[in-house]
Amino acid sequence: MSNPLLIFWRQLFGRDDQTPLDIKRVPRITSGAQASATIFLIMRRMRAPLITLIVIFALSVLGLTLIPGQDAAGQPYRMGFFDAFYFMSFTATTIGFGELPFAFTTAQRLWVTFTIYLTVIGWAYAIGSLLTLLQDRAFREALALQRFTRKVARLREPFLLMAGFGRTGELLGRPFDELGQQLVVIDESAERIDALDLASYHADVPGLVGDAGNPYHLGVAGLDHPDCAGVLALTDDDEANLSVTMAAALLRPDVQVIARTVSPAIADRMHAFGTPTVINPFDRFGDLLRLGLRAPASFQLMTWLESGLGAALPSRGRPPRDGRWVLCGYGRFGQHLAADLRTEGLEVTVVEPEDAVGAAGKEPWMVVGDASEPGVMARADLPSAVGFVAGTSNDTTNLSLVAAARRTNPELFVVARQNRQANAPLFGAMHIDAMFVPAEVVAHEVYAQVSTPMLWRFLQEMPAKGDEWAAQLVDRLTGRCGRHLQAMWKVRFIRSDAPALMAWLAAGDARLGDVMRSPEDRDRYLRVVPLLVRRGEDYVLTPDDDFILAEGDEMLLAGRPADRRALDTTMIVDSASEYVLFDRNVPSSWIWRRLARKPLTLSR
Repeated sequence: MSNPLLIFWRQLFGRDDQTPLDIKRVPRITSGAQASATIFLIMRRMRAPLITLIVIFALSVLGLTLIPGQDAAGQPYRMGFFDAFYFMSFTATTIGFGELPFAFTTAQRLWVTFTIYLTVIGWAYAIGSLLTLLQDRAFREALALQRFTRKVARLREPFLLMAGFGRTGELLGRPFDELGQQLVVIDESAERIDALDLASYHADVPGLVGDAGNPYHLGVAGLDHPDCAGVLALTDDDEANLSVTMAAALLRPDVQVIARTVSPAIADRMHAFGTPTVINPFDRFGDLLRLGLRAPASFQLMTWLESGLGAALPSRGRPPRDGRWVLCGYGRFGQHLAADLRTEGLEVTVVEPEDAVGAAGKEPWMVVGDASEPGVMARADLPSAVGFVAGTSNDTTNLSLVAAARRTNPELFVVARQNRQANAPLFGAMHIDAMFVPAEVVAHEVYAQVSTPMLWRFLQEMPAKGDEWAAQLVDRLTGRCGRHLQAMWKVRFIRSDAPALMAWLAAGDARLGDVMRSPEDRDRYLRVVPLLVRRGEDYVLTPDDDFILAEGDEMLLAGRPADRRALDTTMIVDSASEYVLFDRNVPSSWIWRRLARKPLTLSR
C-alpha cells in the first residue's frame, strides 16, 4: 500500500523540519580570517629564488640576442628576443627540442654552455627553497587554514561548532553523524584533528588546530557562519570553555551554547553571558546516583535513552537505600557526591590524606590518612558500610582502593571514578556497580539536549512518573525494539509533514492506536513506542492507543527504522492512510483514481 516514489520526491524537494536544532537565519558578521595569507607566505619565501631565475633567464636571452651568428648562406644573423626566449625555455627545462633556425657559432655555443650550468644552479636553488617551504610549519598551517576555511564556507546545512574534541567529542561524533548532524571541530591538539580523517564518518567533518578560547579562531571555525546552529564548549579547560561561551554570547547571541565545567564559580560566570546550558559532570552524576538510589528502573531507562542509537540496555542496579557510605577522595567530585548522599538521608564517612584536609580542618565524619593503608581503612569501619566510593583523580589509586575495599567487605556497593579512557578495560574487569566517567556523563547530557529537544523534556519529566512506570516502559521498549536502542525521532501532525492525515485529524476522533498500523498489513501493529506528545505548552508521557491526536501535535517515538519508514508512508501517501485507517484499498496514483472514477475521501 505504500508508494516509495512519492516519499522520495517529498524528501528530495520538501522542507526539512526535522533538524536536531531549530535554526534562525542571521546576517553574516565580519570575520578576520584571511586565507590569502598562504599566497603572501609563498611569495615572501620564494622571492629570492624567483628573482634569481628571472635574472638568469634575462641574461641568457640577452646574450643570445647580442652574440652574432650565421645563416645557411654564411651571412651574419642575430636571434630575436622571442626566438632566444623560446630556445632558453626548452633548454633550461631539459626538454631539448633541438629546433634551431641555423647552426650556432662557436661564440654562441660557449654562451649557451655557460647559461646551461647557470640555469641548473638557479633551478637547484629554487627547488631547494620550495622543498624547504613545503616542510615549513608555518606554511603547512597556513595551507591547512586555507583548506579548512574553504570547507566551512561551502557548508550549506546547519552545523554545530564543537570546541574541544577529546573523549567527549569522540563519544558525540558517532551519534551525531548517524543523525546526519554536521559538525565543525576546533581543538588545540593536532593528533585529535588528524583523528577526524581516520574516523569513518558519513560526512566530512572540517577540523582546525587552534585555540578554542581565541575569538579569531572561533570566527575562522564558523562562528560567524549563518548556518552555525549551536556551539559546544567541551574542552578540558574551564577557562577555555568560559571564553567560548563569552565569544558566542557576544558575537552570536542567537545560537544555542552548551558548555562543560566542573567549577561552580565558572558556571556562574557563564550564566552572566546569555542563557547557556552549563553541564557539571560532578553535580550531574550525583543527581543520577540519587535517582538510582530511589528508582533503579528510572535510572536504567534514563541512562539507556541518553546513550544514543545502538546502545545496549544497561543492567538494573540495586544500590542500598539505607546505611553508611565510605568515600575516598574529597575533591570537587567527592564534595558534590557526599552532599547528594546526605540529601538522601545517608551517613557518609570521608577518608582524606593529611595534606588534602585543608584549612577547614578535620570533621567528625572524616578519617584522616592514606586510604591505601589497612589501619586507615579499619578506622573507616568498612565492614559495617553498605557503599564505597573511589573518587580520586588517579585511576590507579581508585582501582587499588576498590580492590582493598572488596577484600574487607565483598558485599559493598562500589562506585568508582574513571579519569582516562585507556583504563576502561581495567575498570570493566573489576565489575564496578556504578561507574563515573566525566566524559560519558557530559556526552549523554549533550546528546539528549541536542539530538531531539523533546527527548530532553521527556527525561526531565519521567522521574515524577515513578519507578514502576519506568520498569513497565523498559519492558515495553525491549519487547518492541529489542535490547538495543534502535531509533528515536519526532513527527509533527501538520500539513507539510502529514498531508494524508489532515482530514482524519480534523474529524476529532483520531486515535493514536489507529495510525500505528503497518501500511502493508493493518492487522500488524508497528514496533514503535510513543514516548511523548506535545500540544502547545502541554506534554503527555507515553500516551496510550486511545489518545486523541489533533493537528499541530508533535510526538517523540522510539522504534525500529523499518517501522519509522512505514509510519512516514502512512502520513504522506493517501492510499496508505486510507488502508491503515479505514481498511479501504484505493488506487495509489492520480491516473488510476481517475480511471477508477472513485474520488478519494476520508469519511467513514
